[in-house]
Amino acid sequence: MVSRMGERIIRTEEEWRALLSPDVFEVLRMGGTEPPHTGAYVHTSEPGTYLCAGCRTPLFDSSTKIDAGTGWPSFTAPVSAEVVQYVRDTRFGMVRTEVRCVVCDGHLGHVFDDGPPPLGTRFCINSLSLLFNPR
Repeated sequence: MVSRMGERIIRTEEEWRALLSPDVFEVLRMGGTEPPHTGAYVHTSEPGTYLCAGCRTPLFDSSTKIDAGTGWPSFTAPVSAEVVQYVRDTRFGMVRTEVRCVVCDGHLGHVFDDGPPPLGTRFCINSLSLLFNPR
């Protein structure tokens, strides 16, 4: 289920449910959030690339992974600006910027402006929305 950049993957809810485990479906397709400190990639430090769990699009490189202490994998930047899209999220009485996969429109997490220099961004991403491809 690999897509070339620019090609959108569109599936029905039933098709996504058949392809994804219930917990991955909840995060990627319903905008859920895994509990902090429970994700498979919170403490992963080996070199590699993090892919979208829905479509295998490369999203983040391990060289940009930081320990933000939040309980979710955090990164300073995606592999390229073209792999993610941003949506204003006003759920739960907060104003945040949601990060979604540009290929399959899967919910990944949120981006904040409290990251380290030089970019100052912190992408707080659910482990359930990712697959890790070690180098």
